[in-house]
Amino acid sequence: MKPRSIPDEQINSILKALEGLKFGSILITVHDSHIVQIDRTEKQRFSMEPSSLSKTRTAAGNKK
Repeated sequence: MKPRSIPDEQINSILKALEGLKFGSILITVHDSHIVQIDRTEKQRFSMEPSSLSKTRTAAGNKK
């Protein structure tokens, strides 16, 4: 079976979805050998350093 070529527009959409993505995923949905949808899910990660946690808790405790 001969592989189908992917249109430049779809390749560019996939590359655009990857731009700047640090943590997350790209989901490419295919129906009948054709790309029909591209989903980008981006995650935000936060540091769990003890010093930043105590500052956050202290600041939150001072808000009344």
